[in-house]
Amino acid sequence: MNLLDGPRARGAFLLRAVLDPPWSLRIQDRAPLTLMALVRGSAWAVPDAGDPVRLEPGDIVIARGPDAYTVADDPGTPWQVVVHPGQGCSAPSGEPLRELTDVGVRTWGTDLDASMNMLIGTYQVTGEISSRLLAALPALVVTRRDSLDSPLVELLAAEIGKDSPGQEAVLDRLLDLLLIASLRAWFASPDARAPAWYQAHRDPVVGRALQLLHHDPAFPWTVESLATRSGVSRAGLARRFTELVGEPPMKYLTGWRLAMAADLLRESDATIASVAHQVGYGSAFALSNAFKRQFDVSPQEHRRVESGV
Repeated sequence: MNLLDGPRARGAFLLRAVLDPPWSLRIQDRAPLTLMALVRGSAWAVPDAGDPVRLEPGDIVIARGPDAYTVADDPGTPWQVVVHPGQGCSAPSGEPLRELTDVGVRTWGTDLDASMNMLIGTYQVTGEISSRLLAALPALVVTRRDSLDSPLVELLAAEIGKDSPGQEAVLDRLLDLLLIASLRAWFASPDARAPAWYQAHRDPVVGRALQLLHHDPAFPWTVESLATRSGVSRAGLARRFTELVGEPPMKYLTGWRLAMAADLLRESDATIASVAHQVGYGSAFALSNAFKRQFDVSPQEHRRVESGV
């Protein structure tokens, strides 16, 4: 499932928060996606719009930005810390924090033995995550420990406090794996309202077509060639694909190619012509025209904005 395999943290912000009640963190960093895994104690995730959700050890909450939210020992506890863009922190009054500090490697709070221990991983750039995936998520996603059935929380907890060579890469990959595992568990739940593209993967015909498009987007696909490889007629595939995915196969392929191009432009120094070849466009000119129609900016402008140059 390429859309779930898309997240790729690169120097993600990772932190272990250790706090004793009362505590309350107001998160308004506008990050595109944040994962929080409770290791010890209990907590509440409180969206600005919606009901508070109680968390127990092993539970995971995924927050989709840019909406603000609160994490606290109790929904009624007043804010004590405000987290701003760039992960800067202050008291609600704007003054510097005085009582909370670094208490170890990537560890922040009051005491290593505090009653609450939570792992926090933040994707700081939208390009690290598929836009289709972000669009499918509510403001808060909660995956319970008993539905995850994975040792990844324990692995991340064991690694987050280490300061070994290459540790950031290890943590980035563990964060990616935990995010993917959590989202798969959540999408499989009956109340998740999984998006059409996710549900379509279960269909033997459309799921096969999606796999082909994701695996080799540079191939000169047509509806006919895709139907032949999927084992159905051209008309049958077009009708079934549109019904299950919500758009025709070639329109879906265009969106997928351009999303890949946007990520490649941000992640690498490859030329626009090289990126065009990788995603199935015959020239830099062809990619540039399609890219501007889709995103209202040229590939060069996109690369400049995303790289901060």
